[in-house]
Amino acid sequence: MTDEAAGHPDSAAAEGAGRAPSRLVAALRRTPFTAALVLALLVVGAATGTLISATADQPWFDRVGTGLPAFSDGRWWTLAVSPFFVTHPLVYLTLLPLVIGGVGWAEWRFGSLRTAVLFVAGHLVGVLGSAGILALVAHSGWEWAERVAAGLDVGPSCGALTALVFAIATLPAPWRLRARLAVGIWVGISVLYLGRLDDLEHAVALTAALIVSGWLPAFRRPAGRPTQREWRLLAFSGLVAIGAIQVLDLVVPYDGPLGANDPYASAADVAIDVVVILLVANGIRQGYRVAWVVVLVLGAFNLLTAVAVLGLLPTLLEQRLIDSVPQAFGFVLGPALFWLALMVLVTLARGAFRVRLRKSRRSLAAASISREQLIERLRRDGGDTISWMTTWEGNQRIAVGEADPAEAAEETSGPSAVGGEGSGAIAYQSWAGVAIMLGDPVVPEGGEAAAMAEFARVTEEAGLIPCAFSASARTAAAVPEGWRSVIVAEDTIVDLPGLAFTGKPWGAVRTAINRAGREGVGFRMVRLAEEPWNVLAQVRAISEQWTGDKGLPEMRFTLGTVEEALDPEVYVGLAVDGEGNLHGVTSWLPVYGTAVAGEPRVIGWTLDLMRRRDGGFPPVMEFLIASSAMWFSERGYEFVSLSGAPLVRPADAEAGPVDQVLEQIGGLIEPLYGFKSLHRFKQKFNPRHESLYLLFRDEGDLPRIGIAITRAYLPDASLHELVTSAATTARSDGGG
Repeated sequence: MTDEAAGHPDSAAAEGAGRAPSRLVAALRRTPFTAALVLALLVVGAATGTLISATADQPWFDRVGTGLPAFSDGRWWTLAVSPFFVTHPLVYLTLLPLVIGGVGWAEWRFGSLRTAVLFVAGHLVGVLGSAGILALVAHSGWEWAERVAAGLDVGPSCGALTALVFAIATLPAPWRLRARLAVGIWVGISVLYLGRLDDLEHAVALTAALIVSGWLPAFRRPAGRPTQREWRLLAFSGLVAIGAIQVLDLVVPYDGPLGANDPYASAADVAIDVVVILLVANGIRQGYRVAWVVVLVLGAFNLLTAVAVLGLLPTLLEQRLIDSVPQAFGFVLGPALFWLALMVLVTLARGAFRVRLRKSRRSLAAASISREQLIERLRRDGGDTISWMTTWEGNQRIAVGEADPAEAAEETSGPSAVGGEGSGAIAYQSWAGVAIMLGDPVVPEGGEAAAMAEFARVTEEAGLIPCAFSASARTAAAVPEGWRSVIVAEDTIVDLPGLAFTGKPWGAVRTAINRAGREGVGFRMVRLAEEPWNVLAQVRAISEQWTGDKGLPEMRFTLGTVEEALDPEVYVGLAVDGEGNLHGVTSWLPVYGTAVAGEPRVIGWTLDLMRRRDGGFPPVMEFLIASSAMWFSERGYEFVSLSGAPLVRPADAEAGPVDQVLEQIGGLIEPLYGFKSLHRFKQKFNPRHESLYLLFRDEGDLPRIGIAITRAYLPDASLHELVTSAATTARSDGGG
């Protein structure tokens, strides 16, 4: 019996509630500097009353605020006391998350001492650097500089921002670039348009932190030409920044270094601007050529508008259409500069924006090959245990790698089965904007890295998200820089040399074989396409019965059907009794090794179709798999693969956030198809295990990849069928 208390929901909730304080204590112990800083901010705010009133309204503000006036009067102690004050009570709402997130994250990564040094250094650089800049320009006649130079500021934001930038430097690509762009856009817009003293301090601190974090060896990353994806991300970020500026210009009064404005827009104006920019920005993110053209047109329009306004400036002032020169600059100069920078960027990156708007014209920039061409490559170079699945209907196939010299010469003298395309091959399926490569690329040994790089390039050029499903460790080690990998299945392999069902581990298998002998159930290995119609009819009936019980169409992608079992190169194992009744069927796909002296060779076989008749011989699957393995062993093959159960990971594998997402996807399908129980069943054959991987660019692609994999396995299932079948299964499980 199980312990009721252990499984009771209330006890589980109590246990979870009990763990929460201990986790908080553990976090505080690891981030004492952050905890002390937050506590100091709150205590000082409570003691001085600035939790409920603005610090600038206090009579003693000039004795704690930093700035050029304070340093000119010799109040250098303000550098030490200003980080513990906040300008306004509402600022706590944004400052505390920055301190906890930025400083806390840095302390978690670097330790308390290093984080304290980063915080103090960032604070000093931001405050003193901005004071130095203002000292140089305060008497230049620039109205904005004169106004800001007379101000004072308090707060720990420069130190917290510096700590955040250094923590961001530890992120992998492309998250590092994304985070830097987000922070840079926020700080850049603030200083150029709002233009307050604290905005200038943030800009100085951010610039210094970015330079130093990129210069220090511990954070240095190899430089290179940006990828298509990075170009698109840069352009997207620039367009989002311009969108934010447009909204600011319409609704927020400002008086920054680029000029001043007086908001005039209605809600409808703002909504139209936001919608247009979001549509164009999304097109830029996906690499659409039409979005690239729209950006250039909009940029040219804004530049011409700026030139016209500046050229007509005397007339505009005379007619009182604008109040001042700074207002004219604020109206056109800032947006024009941003648009000019964006136009230069997208012009340099024009190769990253080639995706056609119409899906029917959005093909990969790689030579397509036929099923026969793929099979020829497979026979020549060999493949993995699921490579034969790439020959199935539903896959698209492209040539990759360098053209074979002999084939290229043959192409010039006559027709060739392969042609002058790349000598390797990749099969993929496209669902939900994702190109899912199936298994490993079919290439000569050592060609995986070039094939994966080419696949990533051509799919990104077509606006698709690239990934690979059920790839081997060899391909996982050859992915482009920055890609991630996670185990999605375990291939179960039985080595055939010396195979004998002796000893305790094989007890269940021996029992099935002996029982089959007693009950008159025999084994036949056949080519299903050569069998008489009555055998084929029984196979179809068993398969349709199995599918009907699930309430969904048959799964595809890495799971074959009777149609794939009819392939002349596929073997089919049959369990038949003395009266000709079929009790079960298994199909076996060929696994090719590298050709020897030009001769193709099959080195193993992969289990695919598994069907049993309801009410038939109970241990028919154990009997069929064992008999098939022995049949292949007697003919000198090296192994049989019982294949990997999709989305079933090793029990001892670490479960990170990505793994948990995949577990959830597998959990949705598990009640309908029983992958986990199938995986446990295969352990009866004492296999060795080889991990199969999902390869992807980064975690941001996973939601789309999850949808694409689900659609690949269930291409004919509607959303209604999925929900209804899952609900029915859940009810039956609960009632049983």
